[in-house]
Amino acid sequence: MESKAYLILENGKVFEGKSFGAKKETTGELVFTTAMTGYLETLTDPSYFGQVVIQTFPLIGNYGVIPSDFESKKPALKAYIVRNWCQEPSNFRCEGVLDTFLKDSDVPGLYDIDTRCLTRIVREYGVMNCKLTYSLDNLDKDIEELKSYKVTDAVKSVTTDKEELFESETHKKNVVLMDFGAKDNIRRELVKRGCDVTVVPASTTCEQIVAMNPDGIMLSNGPGDPTENTEIIAELKKLCEHKIPTFGICLGHQLLALSQGATTEKLHYGHRGANQPAKDTETGRIYITSQNHGYAVVNDSIPENAKVSFINGNDGTCEGITYNDMPVFTVQFHPEACGGPQDTAFLFDKFVSMMD
Repeated sequence: MESKAYLILENGKVFEGKSFGAKKETTGELVFTTAMTGYLETLTDPSYFGQVVIQTFPLIGNYGVIPSDFESKKPALKAYIVRNWCQEPSNFRCEGVLDTFLKDSDVPGLYDIDTRCLTRIVREYGVMNCKLTYSLDNLDKDIEELKSYKVTDAVKSVTTDKEELFESETHKKNVVLMDFGAKDNIRRELVKRGCDVTVVPASTTCEQIVAMNPDGIMLSNGPGDPTENTEIIAELKKLCEHKIPTFGICLGHQLLALSQGATTEKLHYGHRGANQPAKDTETGRIYITSQNHGYAVVNDSIPENAKVSFINGNDGTCEGITYNDMPVFTVQFHPEACGGPQDTAFLFDKFVSMMD
């Protein structure tokens, strides 16, 4: 028998749907992604820590569960909302079904809900808190509690707890990857290019990294408010003084900018999806990129030793920074995107060339 479930929004609106996946109440920050493919990458992206994710594409689960496509060992999101979920997937790589995967991962799901209306509310009023529940008996109390919910300790909750080495076949370069909630494909792209990658916890100090004598440093993506990570920002500031070739993605881009005196701001509803335009400020060329972030570096706060290298083609926000006095560049989008598009994968080649 199908079980009714409800989504209560911070602004008092209530949506009725049906439950799938794990059956548990949960509270989180409501966001949406416009990606038409790559729902497995979305589910396993650590950057969604603390969030309830709406898929705007109506049919989800049609190619099942494929573990080799995962971006991390397990989902970090709080709940998953879809219009329709496919109970009989069809794909030669399929190894399971979405409902079972969510149950095993202890992630509640909600389907048969008006995701179009939900998305329009988030677009108009901005990201807001929500609660997935199975009863409306305490509605007023639930709405009141929603107003105080905040995503905290995000990076600490998703970073690795131990150092781990991933070797390439050619061992051309040694790269230290600071894991702030890293998607696995960042590491795969580096290994593919002959880099031995040592993944280290977010708490690793400047002194520890320098002692490893790396050819380059990779700063990963990750969840939460970048300004919360004061200790990491302080270590990055010290690291920059060593002028080791460095490439930052998403949260790594924001943290590096903060270490150099820039500021960040929370976006109205963020950029999440596989169709975000990023414009190269030098050539004017537009790249279609995958993005997943709710904060951005404030353009006017970029320090004098840097310049904006990419801007978002829709709202003009900062999508990339190149630093003039050190071999460092960062981007807000995901050049390693699996689920696509991979138009900007050449940035990994640029990083390898910088290490040469």
